[in-house]
Amino acid sequence: MPRSAARALRAVVFDLDGTLIDSAPDLRAAVNRLLAEDGRADLDLAAVTMMIGDGARKLVERAFAATGPAAPDGDLDALTARFLGHYEGKAAVDTRVYPGVERALTVLRDRGIGLGVCTNKPYVPTMEILEELGLRRFMGAVVGGDSIPGVRKPAPGMLLSVLKQLGAGPDEALMVGDNANDVAAARAAGLPVMVMSYGYTRTPSADLGADRVLDHFDDLVAAADALFAPTAA
Repeated sequence: MPRSAARALRAVVFDLDGTLIDSAPDLRAAVNRLLAEDGRADLDLAAVTMMIGDGARKLVERAFAATGPAAPDGDLDALTARFLGHYEGKAAVDTRVYPGVERALTVLRDRGIGLGVCTNKPYVPTMEILEELGLRRFMGAVVGGDSIPGVRKPAPGMLLSVLKQLGAGPDEALMVGDNANDVAAARAAGLPVMVMSYGYTRTPSADLGADRVLDHFDDLVAAADALFAPTAA
């Protein structure tokens, strides 16, 4: 929403999967390696894409439920560790940065705006991807799904941690994501939020309740400027 007596934008926090990067191909490869160990059928890319967004453990749980008997809850931690063994070190093989991302990050960074990542993906593969794809240099703070024990989006704690590290308050920051977790976390933390229409969401982007829905990352800077433009009180 436009702001009267607006404070300047000081920080932008991004989700990772489905927002900055298309990571579904490498997640699918790791999931299918895990399923093969259990004698289960492969999942196609579309199926895995709809399972992404709630962290590695939930991805494994959904993959097993989709390919046979659900994994017992007591087995999920071990299965998740095996999945991460297949994923870490191979998380950026076919993962790609979405068009326009590096241009937008460069403009924001050059304006002195702090940038960060808040993702439910575990920290180790998050950092692997950011380093391999050349995005780490933009980020002043990175919080993964295992960085704060027991806290994941849609809870606001991860997002607030990123803001604290960037030295910005909720009224000086913007969240950019792609799914319901990102919108809920931003609302709970008191931030405006935009979502990318191309992301990994089980709810249509237009129905997520974001302040703006963007079709391309090239639209981000202008949309942020408009959102934070002062209006008459």
